Amino acid sequence: MNFKRGVSYLLVLTVFLFLFSSCVQRKESEEEKPPSQKEKLSEETKRPALPKQLQAQEGVEPKLKVYMHDTGKVEEMDFEDYVKGVVAGEIKNDWPVEAIKAQAIIARTFVLDFISTKGHSKHNSDAHISTDIEEAQAWNREEINDTINKVVDETRGQILTYNGEFTKTWFHSNAGGITADSKEGLNYKEENPPYIVSVKSPDTGDEVPADERKWTASFPKDKVIEALNKMGSGIEKFKKVTIGKKGPSGRAVTLKFDDIEISAPDFRVALDSKVMKSTLLDSIEYKDETLTIKGRGYGHGVGMSQWGAYSMAEDGKSAAEILTHYFKGIKITNMWD
Repeated sequence: MNFKRGVSYLLVLTVFLFLFSSCVQRKESEEEKPPSQKEKLSEETKRPALPKQLQAQEGVEPKLKVYMHDTGKVEEMDFEDYVKGVVAGEIKNDWPVEAIKAQAIIARTFVLDFISTKGHSKHNSDAHISTDIEEAQAWNREEINDTINKVVDETRGQILTYNGEFTKTWFHSNAGGITADSKEGLNYKEENPPYIVSVKSPDTGDEVPADERKWTASFPKDKVIEALNKMGSGIEKFKKVTIGKKGPSGRAVTLKFDDIEISAPDFRVALDSKVMKSTLLDSIEYKDETLTIKGRGYGHGVGMSQWGAYSMAEDGKSAAEILTHYFKGIKITNMWD
């Protein structure tokens, strides 16, 4: 009787082990199996469609018509050649490679989003975009070197997307240690994109120029009045200037001229954004008809900090790690081979 029971147990155990082994093999087989055509199609459909203005075949590098700001002519060029000029104009060509890669992906995304939302350059309706830094991005063909050629080629076709759509790839020189959302840093009129959030930024080290880490700027009264008029503020005279509201990163969202509040980001642009370098202010004072402002960082503070990217690349971070630090929930998507 005991012998029979033992045989029964042995048979049950054998069957169990056989079934378990079959399940494991099936699972491993499923894990190793390449994605089906349906799964591939699902991934591909997340890629945004190329703007219709480009009149280009999906998955193929398009041509760009570029308004050349220095000559006033429209020049047609390969999309990637335009990107090389932008990267050369926007970031130093001897910086860490991964920082330059991040800039290249940002530049490429900017162009596609620009064309999708604006359609064409304001300078010429036949041009998709321009080399005017006030309209689009800086562009400098003379600064293209072997590094930039290599980096742009290695990131060919790569852009940033969020939920299958082009992202707003804002960037700036130096966030002063913390970035801002678009409302705070840019007075952005539309809803703040969900991928733009305030994050800590490693851009306050000794490698950053001293006049970006901390700066002081002074403006005579007539220059201030001129900026206020440019904004259409209606302010013609004032006795006192103070910081009004501050945003999550500590940046000034508004400034108060006596009791009248105005947008701090808009005032910075109207005054001189190269001199009033940011809205991350330590103090502001109006005395003897001179406005003196002290602050930190350089730029609007939204999106990627270039000096932050530099620091992260120096620490061994990849372009993807840099971009996902500054833009939350985004994906790097290939638009063409």
